[in-house]
Amino acid sequence: MKKFLFGLFAAVLVLALAACGTKDDSKNGAAPDVDEAEKGEKTTLTVGASNTPHAVILEEAKPLLAEKGYDLVIESYTDYVLPNKDLDEGELDANYFQHIPYLESQIADFGYDFVNAGAIHIEPIGVYSKKYDSLEELPEGATILISNSVADHGRVLAMLEEKGLIKLADDVEKVKAEVGDIVENPKDLKFDANYEAALMPQLYSNDEGDALLINSNYAIDAGLNPMEDSIALEDKESPYVNVIAVNSGDEDSDAIKALVEVLTSEQIQNFILDEWSGSVVPVQ
Repeated sequence: MKKFLFGLFAAVLVLALAACGTKDDSKNGAAPDVDEAEKGEKTTLTVGASNTPHAVILEEAKPLLAEKGYDLVIESYTDYVLPNKDLDEGELDANYFQHIPYLESQIADFGYDFVNAGAIHIEPIGVYSKKYDSLEELPEGATILISNSVADHGRVLAMLEEKGLIKLADDVEKVKAEVGDIVENPKDLKFDANYEAALMPQLYSNDEGDALLINSNYAIDAGLNPMEDSIALEDKESPYVNVIAVNSGDEDSDAIKALVEVLTSEQIQNFILDEWSGSVVPVQ
């Protein structure tokens, strides 16, 4: 009887130690056991994105990431505030919706500890008008509607300068230019910057203003074709490239490296070109 009890006690002790050993191994990041590996379980990667084109591109990338062992979860957003807030709070592993100047302005304004993990594509901003067919037709005193996103003001003004409508002060940094930095305005254009970026397509539909500048993601989301519907389009060499943003330190993780690798792959680049015919341009 004593031998039996001793044997039973020893068996229980071995099982307990084995259980403890498994728990400790898990904490130390040990590789999954054979059964778990055989199940092909994937690491979940959650990325916040604007509906178009970002979320569409991520959907195309899903199977490619699955081949690398990552289950991509896409959280769609219709604004430019929550994706960074949720990334900062750990609700997202990364976000994909913003260009570099906007990312930098968000870091400066809110103290986010974000970094650019990789450049993916450019969305040329366009000028739209229901009244005029070209920039040359804009009359003296025409009202130009632009969004209240300060990060886009320099981009818009630099574009209009490049098109010959205005001239900015030589000593101003283009990316930070404001309406007050205009030193030459031959047509005496009036700028109204009191609208949310997401509302610009609706203002265009309502025929407000003489011309409006609309970001391509909002234009495409509203059923507009920037290549066909705009009266002028930003040069494709624009520095306003859309990037993958992550919390500092995460850019070196295998998951984020895999995400950027897939999004810059030839397959995804070709998809972007085929899907939007130049309205969205991949980084080559």
